[in-house]
Amino acid sequence: MASTLIVPAHIKYIQNLGANKDDLAYHTTAHLRMNAVYWGLTALCIMGAKDALDKGEMIEYVMSCWDDEAGAFGAHPGHDAHILSTLSAIQILVMQDALDRADVDRLVQFILSLQQPSGVFAGDSFGEIDTRFSYIAVNALSLLGQLDKLDADRKERLVEYIRRCKNFDGGFGGVIDAESHAAQVFVCTAALAILDRLDVVDEPMLAWWLAERQLPNGGLNGRPEKLEDVCYSFWVLSALSIVEKLEWIDADQLTSFILSAQDPDAGGIADRPGDMADVFHTLFGVAGLSLLGYPGLIDLDPVYCMPAELIEKMGLRKRWSALPRKA
Repeated sequence: MASTLIVPAHIKYIQNLGANKDDLAYHTTAHLRMNAVYWGLTALCIMGAKDALDKGEMIEYVMSCWDDEAGAFGAHPGHDAHILSTLSAIQILVMQDALDRADVDRLVQFILSLQQPSGVFAGDSFGEIDTRFSYIAVNALSLLGQLDKLDADRKERLVEYIRRCKNFDGGFGGVIDAESHAAQVFVCTAALAILDRLDVVDEPMLAWWLAERQLPNGGLNGRPEKLEDVCYSFWVLSALSIVEKLEWIDADQLTSFILSAQDPDAGGIADRPGDMADVFHTLFGVAGLSLLGYPGLIDLDPVYCMPAELIEKMGLRKRWSALPRKA
């Protein structure tokens, strides 16, 4: 079991993803491809290895996923546009300094078309709703420099919907009356941060609920009575960072748990020790370590899950805290 972050192995792992396009797994995961490119690129950025993947090839892949009929991005060429793959595409273009390739006006039109009368956003034209999609909408509009297109009425309806998703324990659910879940807590808290409406959050109660997610082995779960999972290292820590209560987690224990889930041979991080690594958990494990102040990593912005320096240069940095970077 590795006791330090094996950065070279993780870089190689990400570089090798998708190398074998004849692999059945490559085709069965096409619906996640745009997200996976974002996960891999962001993990590399945090590890200081942004140039480990070919920039031009990545940008051309993103543009090949454009759905001209919808005016947004799909997860893979030929796939229908969805707000999730659209945000991932925007994030990739921003990190690669290629946002000028995007049709911003059509993207804004697509995003705004998904807001429902209740204020919540749908994921696509088929109408599935979830607070995740609301966060994605405000995140994407913010990165595009078009947050003002969410006028006062649209903004108030959205904030009110998020408020109605808040539960007695201080957490948030995916829809009204759904149980609190750490991932939904992140998206609701981060959306409110972008909208400058953190007054909706009961910060002490929420921080208590989030701190309760840490188990005796140091890992975090997403809700009571569930197993620990490395991805919650980001969902929980990001929300705690936004409300400036990051010290409520035992950082040393969580760091040890994340490191124990690494594959020391092939690289990558799994959901928990002994399982197979994947790029999703690799990103959110590294992201969690960044917020914990792990040495040698780039500072992460917990609201956007992108390099903090980039978000600051864009003038988008919100209130957040991180543990001091260790030597």
